[in-house]
Amino acid sequence: MVDMLDEVPSSAMRNKWGWFVGLGVLLLVCGGIALGNLVIATVASVYYVGMLMLIGGIVHLAHAFQVRGWEHILFWVLSGVLYTLAGILAFANPLLASAALTLFLAVALIIAGTFRVWVGRKVKPERGWIWIVVSGVATAIAGIAIMVGWPVNSLWILGLFLAFDLIFQGWTLVAFGLALRR
Repeated sequence: MVDMLDEVPSSAMRNKWGWFVGLGVLLLVCGGIALGNLVIATVASVYYVGMLMLIGGIVHLAHAFQVRGWEHILFWVLSGVLYTLAGILAFANPLLASAALTLFLAVALIIAGTFRVWVGRKVKPERGWIWIVVSGVATAIAGIAIMVGWPVNSLWILGLFLAFDLIFQGWTLVAFGLALRR
C-alpha cells in the first residue's frame, strides 16, 4: 500500500515551509487565547463534541431506514436518538455536558494508565520497560487527580486540554516548518 505522503516531493513541502510556520503561529495564538480563558475554551470544546454527536445521530437515523429487519432498524434508531439527544444536551447545557465529558476523561485516563502499567510489567525483561510503566502511572495519576477535583474542575479541564493541544500542535508546526527551511 502506498502512503499518500510518499507521493509528495520533499521539495514541494520545502517550498511551503512558511505556511507551516504561519499555521503553527496561528495555533500558538489560539492556544494562548484558550489558555487565557479556560471556561470559554471548555464550552467551545463541548460545542464541538455536541456538533459531532448531532451529525452522528442524524447519520444513524438516516441509516436506520436503509437496513432491513425490525431488530436492525430498532438498533440504528435507538443509537441515532441517543446521539442526537446527547448532542442537543451539549448545546442546551454545556456545563452539564462538560461535567459528563470530564468524568469520562478521568475514567478513560485511569483505565489507560492501568493498562499501560500492566503492559509495561508484561514486557519487563526488555530494555526500557520501566518507561512504559512510568507513563502508565503518570496517566493514571492524571485521571485520579481529575476525578478527585470533579465536578468543579469540569469548568476548565477540557479547555486546558484543548489549549495544550493547540500549543503543542503550534510548536510542532513551527519546528517542522523551520526544519524544512534549512
